[in-house]
Amino acid sequence: MQSSRKPFFWPRTSKTKVGIDFDFSYAFQPIVNVRKREVVSFEALVRGPKGESAASILSRISDENIFLFDEIGRWKAIEIASRLKKIRGLNINLSAKELYHVDLNITATFKASRINGFPTENIIFEVTESECLTDRRNLLKNLKLLQDFGFMTAIDDFGMGYSGIKLLLEYQPNYIKLDRALIANIKWDKVKQSIFFGIRRMCDELSIDIVAEGVETEDEYHWLHKAGVDIFQGYYFSRPAFESFPDVSLKTYRTL
Repeated sequence: MQSSRKPFFWPRTSKTKVGIDFDFSYAFQPIVNVRKREVVSFEALVRGPKGESAASILSRISDENIFLFDEIGRWKAIEIASRLKKIRGLNINLSAKELYHVDLNITATFKASRINGFPTENIIFEVTESECLTDRRNLLKNLKLLQDFGFMTAIDDFGMGYSGIKLLLEYQPNYIKLDRALIANIKWDKVKQSIFFGIRRMCDELSIDIVAEGVETEDEYHWLHKAGVDIFQGYYFSRPAFESFPDVSLKTYRTL
C-alpha cells in the first residue's frame, strides 16, 4: 500500500543480508522539567505504521534483522523529530546488540542528524540497566565512547535491579531513569523511599540527573518532586502521541 507520508531515507549497510519486510513508525512521549515548566525532550517509542502497539513490531525482530531494524529506526525517529520541529531533545533506545557495533551507530546517527538538520548534542541514547549485565566491560566502554562523541546517555529502568550501584561505580551517564517498579505507590512505601533517597544522594554527588519515568498519579508526582526530582515522564503528564509531539498542560505544573 502506498503511503501519502513523506518518504524516509536510510542507509543500507554492507553487512546487512536480511531486509525489513514490514513498515513501522514512532510515537513520542514528552519528558518535562517541572521546575523550568517546559518539555526538555521526547522519547521515541516504536509503533506500527498506523500506530499499532510496539508488540506488533517487536515480535517480528530477530537476530538476523535487528541491526537493520535499529538502523532504520534511528533514522526514522530523527527524521520525524526534525520534521515536527520544536524539539530540544530526542531520547532513542539502544539494544545491547547495537552497542556492540557502536562505531556503525555513531556513523549512521551523525549522517542522519546532518541530513535532517538535527543537532547531535540533542540526542540522548537510552540503554536499560539489565542490558548492562552482559559483557559489562565492552558495553560500558561503548557508552563512554558515545559520550566522547558528544551524545548524552541515560540508564533506563534503574533502581530495582542488582547491578545499579556497581554500574555507577564504573560508568556515570548523564541521566538515570527510575524504574516504574520503584515509583509505583512510593508515597506509602518506606522501603522504596529509602532506596530512592540512596539513589538521589549518589546522583547528586555524581552530577547525574534523575528522571522519574512511568509517573501515573498525582501522589507519585507530588512525593517525588518534594523529594527532589525535577524531571518527569509518564501518563500523568501525557501519553505517547503517534508521529506528533503532545503538549503538556500548564495546569499540570501548577498542581503542587
